[in-house]
Amino acid sequence: MANNLTRVIREHNPKYHRSGPKSYVFLLNKYKFSPTKPGPYVLGGKVQQKGKHAMGRIFGRKAHVQRVLQKKSGADGQHIDVPAEDQQNDSLYLSTVTIGTPPQTFKLDFDTGSADLWVFSTALAKSLTQGHNVYDPKKSSTFKDTSGSTWKISYGDGSNASGTVGTDNITIGGLTIEHQSIELAKTLSTSFASGVGDGLLGLAYGTINTVRPKPVATPVENMIVQKDIPQTSELFTAYLGSYKDKSDPDHGASFYTFGYIDQKALAGRTPYYTPIDSSNGFWQFKSTTASVGSKKIQRTGNTAIADTGTTLALVDDNLCQAIYDAIPGAKYDEQQQGYLFPTNTPVDQLPIVAFDVGGKEFAVQKEDLAFADAGHNGMTYGGIQSRGDLPFDILGDTWLKGIYAIFDQGNNRFGAVVREDPTQNPSDV
Repeated sequence: MANNLTRVIREHNPKYHRSGPKSYVFLLNKYKFSPTKPGPYVLGGKVQQKGKHAMGRIFGRKAHVQRVLQKKSGADGQHIDVPAEDQQNDSLYLSTVTIGTPPQTFKLDFDTGSADLWVFSTALAKSLTQGHNVYDPKKSSTFKDTSGSTWKISYGDGSNASGTVGTDNITIGGLTIEHQSIELAKTLSTSFASGVGDGLLGLAYGTINTVRPKPVATPVENMIVQKDIPQTSELFTAYLGSYKDKSDPDHGASFYTFGYIDQKALAGRTPYYTPIDSSNGFWQFKSTTASVGSKKIQRTGNTAIADTGTTLALVDDNLCQAIYDAIPGAKYDEQQQGYLFPTNTPVDQLPIVAFDVGGKEFAVQKEDLAFADAGHNGMTYGGIQSRGDLPFDILGDTWLKGIYAIFDQGNNRFGAVVREDPTQNPSDV
């Protein structure tokens, strides 16, 4: 067991350009839900024919209708495929991981909403790897190919990444995981290559891993099995600070820990824990109330997931409406398919918005109610938006920045303590 566990710094990507609509399209693709608010993006049906080809036609099988994200184009309302530039394909924050012997270094997006560890590899066309760190299994003496195993991640707009699988040693936060399954990208949609990151490290439960014919264990699952982390601390934590808060006491620090809870971040406070329902592979918990200012909203049977790979927070339409009704000048914008509010709204006119975590509410920091410049008329795209027809909330960075989050996998529970932020900068988007 490692005794030199350290923080894994979450580095702000200076090339990241905030866009509310692009981030929302990313979530439409990631979770494949249908919007319930009007706007350009819809989940439509696209016919895929399979069978024998002859004279430009297909015979032999029935048509299969696939649900895909589409965009309304022009006054006639025709639907087209969503252009790659409409989706946010970059990551706001990235963390460093090394793979192989000798170590090769990568900047990865740590994502509690997925369970794959995939990286750019030398099997990709060079045109797709420019500007990225690329894993070369031939240069690692500890790499072993997993014959017959493949993986594929597909999004609602038709973009995808896929490839082969092998095992190697990875080092993260002061510990080395041996024989960790690595998914090597062999094909990649150009949209994936446009960002700065070199891949993704999934921190959800391994039941949603995409490797076939048999899913593989996640890094955290292997940390536990290999006893890389203490049996009393089979967990990881996320302290998601903000580049906006460089002048605060914590200087906007942002990091993960594996195998221990950072006592400085805890600051003497006791975490509040709630059980996790991992049956869907997510960090999902009961969230049956919310507060908007002094108004308490009952949400019988509601649940939420904590997702570090998501910039926004998505909730049901009634709650969304209540939040923006409480902000002077806020409105829904069909063109951007999201709620906006005036950029110059004083902090004291922004409501305290809080979401329940298994019996205790934790608030969104007021500065995070604002996500991005809406591009016109002094308006800001809100950090909380509609979840469409999804049956649960997605609580991403907008909410997670207000807490120190503890993902206790060994005890199947989620913990939180309030993260203190003495200054609020809602206009700094």
